[in-house]
Amino acid sequence: MSYYADSGFVDISPEALNNALAKPTVQRFMVAGHGPLTVLGMPKVGRILFAHGAGAGHCSAFMRQFAATLARQGIQVLAIDFPYMQQINEQGKRRPPPPIQQTVAHFTAWATLLASLSDQPLWVGGKSMGGRVATLFASEMVGHQVHCQGVIVAGYPFHPPKKPDKRRLEHFPAIGCPVQILQGERDPFGNVGDVSDYSLPNNINVVWLADGDHDFKPRRISGLNQQVLIDEAALLAASFVRAHQAGVAELV
Repeated sequence: MSYYADSGFVDISPEALNNALAKPTVQRFMVAGHGPLTVLGMPKVGRILFAHGAGAGHCSAFMRQFAATLARQGIQVLAIDFPYMQQINEQGKRRPPPPIQQTVAHFTAWATLLASLSDQPLWVGGKSMGGRVATLFASEMVGHQVHCQGVIVAGYPFHPPKKPDKRRLEHFPAIGCPVQILQGERDPFGNVGDVSDYSLPNNINVVWLADGDHDFKPRRISGLNQQVLIDEAALLAASFVRAHQAGVAELV
């Protein structure tokens, strides 16, 4: 059997996905023409399409905990694996991600499908590279038919480690929706010292997690632990979604 079949993913057509999303249990699907999808929670507050980082898929321990905490706050999490990660999981061989725009295109296909299944607003987001993909998607909303309500990023890769001059900020001004970036203070992809010097658009909110690294893991001397910081980040994300959803409702 394949990695995904062994992990409980069941084949489903895109057309059948709508009814499946109405169930409160954790569900894992292999969606024809799209790929793996895990669904957690019910959309009492909102729903979010959430993508993984470059080195581990959506079934990693970090992703599972972050998604589960969001789901307990009434946000339905729709977590996906990109095609290259599917190959890694199936073949057991490491490989780098493809060019970023190829991954954005796959993310857009998922967003288009999921947006069509419900009238409820769809947020987007991801961990690290997945968060970068989500922000690129949000910056290109004028060019496609899917509207995202906002973006949540767990650990944005502002620059490659030890290369602070190679910033990944050029698309930020084109993002028209609210963005929350949850960042560890010691993140080598953008620590508190680096990012404090950036002139970010007003709709982009960066929240710092004490002593956390790129995976929100603090040093032992801090007295904190990674699980607490992951939960803290997810709770902050849920509050951000809740606040903006309420603001939109007041305007209607």
